[in-house]
Amino acid sequence: MKKILAILVCALLVSVVAAPDSYAAPKTITVNVVLKQEATPAIQKQLASLGRISKKIDAINALSMTLKADKLDDLLALDFVEAANEDALRNTGPVDKSLATQITENGLSTWNLDAINVTDFGKGRTVEQTGEGVYVAVLDTGLIKQWREFFPVDQILTQYAKSFGGGGSANATISEQPNVWEQDVNSHGTHVTSTILGYRLNASLINGVAPEVKIIPVKVLNQNGSGSSFVISQGITYIADLAKELEMPIVINMSLGGPQLDAVEKAAIDYAIASGVIIVASAGNAGDKGMSYPAAYEPVISVAASGWTGEWIANGWWKGNVADPTVAENFYITDFSSRDQVVEHDLDVAAPGSLIVGPYAVDQGKYGYYYLGGTSMASPHVAGAVALMLEKDSS
Repeated sequence: MKKILAILVCALLVSVVAAPDSYAAPKTITVNVVLKQEATPAIQKQLASLGRISKKIDAINALSMTLKADKLDDLLALDFVEAANEDALRNTGPVDKSLATQITENGLSTWNLDAINVTDFGKGRTVEQTGEGVYVAVLDTGLIKQWREFFPVDQILTQYAKSFGGGGSANATISEQPNVWEQDVNSHGTHVTSTILGYRLNASLINGVAPEVKIIPVKVLNQNGSGSSFVISQGITYIADLAKELEMPIVINMSLGGPQLDAVEKAAIDYAIASGVIIVASAGNAGDKGMSYPAAYEPVISVAASGWTGEWIANGWWKGNVADPTVAENFYITDFSSRDQVVEHDLDVAAPGSLIVGPYAVDQGKYGYYYLGGTSMASPHVAGAVALMLEKDSS
């Protein structure tokens, strides 16, 4: 009898202690936080009671922390917290690519530059400005290791190049990564840079929108072309501080995006703009589903992708003559290009982004010259054009 009672007692205890099958422990998330004031020791101690602080951006009173999902409301309830959200993923978006086998050594002007009147077929450059005296920071995947074969070494400001990594998951460590900026295997940032700066094709030089700008590569996306909005915010504030230090006009190009506006990213953009930096970003490749952020944020110059109706009509079309962009029927908005379908979205301008030729590495680092299509390709046209305008009048 005692043995039976003991078994019953044990069974009851197990039934009380064991969690129901439907129970799931709250997941650990990475949260980006903007504070109303400086993160004092007392504030950090209170935050630490909810989770672990992994990184701070002091210039904008922001930090990244990991905590259990059910603690987010407690965090938002703190009187010194301005805003907080789960870290927003950013990526370059899909791009269409095909090998540009028709590239020859006698073409200096490409259709996309002709379309924006930077060059003209058979005449070379048609504008006086070249971007001299202006810096363009390309926040992207960095450059592939062969970048010196494409770009003039003096135009890439290696002393200011940076790589920020990590974030995006509860176990990630957000950190600076020395020299990783020139070890990219994705190639997205290299192709974007080639539109701004132009590039070398064997003995020939293919024109860029602003071939005499100085490029600052800032790697904020991983080798898959995705990354954390907090890491991107680090890149933005780094360039903002650099602009104040150097007292030089700087443009940021961000050919990246995601569906939500991140609180820390917004604060970083506001900080950069207040520091005199102009920010250009791709609108996204979601078509009628709406724009991506940060492009959809009003202070950012957002860029949709356009194409030319003369594409593929004749051999060598990509380096042929393009009519001046005064007749709407000669151009079109690509199907993939995001529209401002949502009231709070703000789309500013369209630029060539359908089939843009540039250096691009595939097959484990083997590079060639590819047509790429996406708003990622459109954005650097506008960033380069802004650089030309700043050269003419930096005020």
